[in-house]
Amino acid sequence: MKGHKFLRTNTYKFKRIGGTKKKQIWRKPRGRHNKLREKIKGKPIKPTIGFKKAETKKPVLRNVECLRDIESIAKGQEVIISRIGKKKRKMLIEKLKEKGAKILN
Repeated sequence: MKGHKFLRTNTYKFKRIGGTKKKQIWRKPRGRHNKLREKIKGKPIKPTIGFKKAETKKPVLRNVECLRDIESIAKGQEVIISRIGKKKRKMLIEKLKEKGAKILN
């Protein structure tokens, strides 16, 4: 499923704003009589609550702080090592490589 494309105000008028640009920068409409801000019918949609992606599509990350946390990690799972000194970090990285986990930091 393709996501929504939130267009900036007056994109059809000005080339520099990005009517034809691939990556437009969203700017919140703040004008007094702005049609986008007022959600006038026929104008481009504004990002609001409800346009967020489903939670199932997000990757599940695990924080590892000690050896006990490594026991619950499955093979190929993504892991972030946090709040650890250099010595213990090396030890945890070795254990995670044996398990086959992917270390992100």
